[in-house]
Formats: sequence, C-alpha cells, structure tokens
Amino acid sequence: MLELRNAAKKVRGEYHIYPSSLTLERGTLNVLLGPTLSGKTSLMRLMAGLDKPTEGSIWFDGVDVTGVKVQSRNVAMVYQQFINYPAMTVYENIASPMRLAGKSASEIDRAVKKTADLLKLTPYLDRTPLNLSGGQQQRTALARAIVKGASLVLLDEPLANLDYKLREELREELPKIFAESGAIFVYATTEPSEALLLGGNTAALHQGRISQFGSTVDVYRNPADLVTAQTFADPPLNVMQVEKKGMSLVKDGEHLLSAPPHFASIPDGPLTVAFHPHQLALAPQHAQAEKLDATVRICEITGSESFIHLTFAGADWVMLVRGIHDLKTDAAVTMFVDTRHLMAFDTSGRAIAAYAPDGHAG
Repeated sequence: MLELRNAAKKVRGEYHIYPSSLTLERGTLNVLLGPTLSGKTSLMRLMAGLDKPTEGSIWFDGVDVTGVKVQSRNVAMVYQQFINYPAMTVYENIASPMRLAGKSASEIDRAVKKTADLLKLTPYLDRTPLNLSGGQQQRTALARAIVKGASLVLLDEPLANLDYKLREELREELPKIFAESGAIFVYATTEPSEALLLGGNTAALHQGRISQFGSTVDVYRNPADLVTAQTFADPPLNVMQVEKKGMSLVKDGEHLLSAPPHFASIPDGPLTVAFHPHQLALAPQHAQAEKLDATVRICEITGSESFIHLTFAGADWVMLVRGIHDLKTDAAVTMFVDTRHLMAFDTSGRAIAAYAPDGHAG
C-alpha cells in the first residue's frame, strides 16, 4: 500500500503540489487525470522517490520511505518521452531489469517473449532502438517496466506518442496486465475518455491539488465540485449560472428550464448547472428532454461525429452528435437537453446535485 500523508512539494516558495493525502492499494490501477501543468508528473516523482516532499511523508507497506531514494525502491517508471538503451537490442532492453535482479535465463526468456508478444514487439527483438519507430521504442520502454516486477509502476502518459489503433488496443489490454501483477499502477493522462476506458480509480488534479479521488465511474458520475466535473469533461462541460425558483431554472428573470426531480431538495437561489456535450441532442431522446433554441457559432465535423458550438442565453455551449451535420454559422437551431443528467453546484462550486438515481452516465 502506498500512502501520501499531507505530502507537498514547493519550488522557490510556491506549491507545485499542495498538501495531499492519498492511499493506493496493491493490485489497483489508479489514474491521475488533469490538464497539462496540473501536477501529475510532480506527484508521480514524489511517489517514486525522485523528489522528496517539502512537507508531509510517503509511506509504503507501513514503512516511511520519505527519504529513500528511487534506486532503493522497487519502482518502475515510463515517460511519454521513451528512454531505452541505444546499444542494446529490444530483447536485451526488455530483459535488463530481470538480469540486474539475477533472474535465470529461462525465466527471463519466458517473460521477455510473453511481454513482447503482448506489445507486438516479437518481430523486432533483434533490432536496436534506433532501428525502430517512435511507437515501437515506446512499447519497448513499456515492456521493460512490465517485466521488472516492480511493486509500484508509474506510467506518465505512456501512450501519447503511439498511433491511434495501437493506442486503443493497448488501452484495452493494460487493465488486464495490471490486474495480474499485484503491483500498484499509477497512470497519468490528460484524457477523460482514457480514464474511463482504463477504469480502476481516478484522482482528479487541478493546479497542484487533488480535487477528488475514488472509483473512476463514481468520480465521473458524481463529481464533488465543479473543478472535478470540468477536469472530467472533454469536450468541455456545458455550464450556466442560473437561479432556482421552485422547480424552475431562471436567468435574467426568464424561465430557461424546468428543474429536474433530483433538484427538488435544493433551496431556491443562485446555482451553477452543468452537463456534458453529448447530453444535448437535435431530437428528444427521453421524456425529460427539454427543448431549447440556440444559435450556431461554428460546426466541426470529424467524420463520425459533429461538434456544434452554440450560443444559448449568453452562454457558449458545445453539442456532440453522431454523424455529419453541416450547420451554418449564425443559423438558428433547436436542441434538446436531457435534464436527468443535469448537475448542480452552489456558489462556491460544491456539488449539491449529481445524476438522478435512474439516469445513466455516458
């Protein structure tokens, strides 16, 4: 078990990581989710022992390892920018941590070949890294971390430089690898979709703070605050400041939406409502879908999906819909929002209503 006990990191008197407490169990996959510069790599360096916390402590299996250097810990780390031994073959690169650990030749051979097959490196085992593509080099670094048998494996955006098809394949395979190892895996990403696909637990990070930690699906469905909800949204969350009056949501004195049943216990007054772009649609998908009239700002077509940027009641929203919808700038459009999925936050940003119990996150 890895524990951060009020661990913090200051650089030139400024917090890069604010005091943070976190407990990660053996055999678990834990995602650090946040935008660039949110503190993911800094937090991983504290976990690994590459950096020492300015405040607080780091514990592993009940032992204080705060001052223990990374070389004395059973840790493996893979960065987005891969690191391999250029003079060694792919086979030897993967085998190197097992050789250092004194494993037998037969054990090394079995582990290297099994991992190489999993990461589609078998045809390249006799090559040196300079004769590989960038994706193949990254897979070699990932394979070396897997065979090391470390108690703590830290993966800092390890798939970011791979091509789309291989990235999707590995995202599906990695949880299976992690589940079999018994190690603690920590996986940093900027992509909410990647966190959801990997599952496990997620710590949402924002400006050096852990805003929430828990089961990945639970953090997505029930964010503790607006910061967490926005961290877990790509495209960006649709947000609007309104006032609740009875079961009506009002802005500038005008009724915008009916408050859904799960807002019933919220007292009247100002609040922020939010929902994900795919919960807007061009046709009603449910009896609780409410009709709204908006203006198109721009339409982005990706092929299988369209991102329709809209203006509604002075707010800029995004609607994500399947298929090609070539809507012109400044065109009027009718849209429908499924109010079962509305989230509500108070004026401080604290969540006061999440998904309705019978709603489905998606």
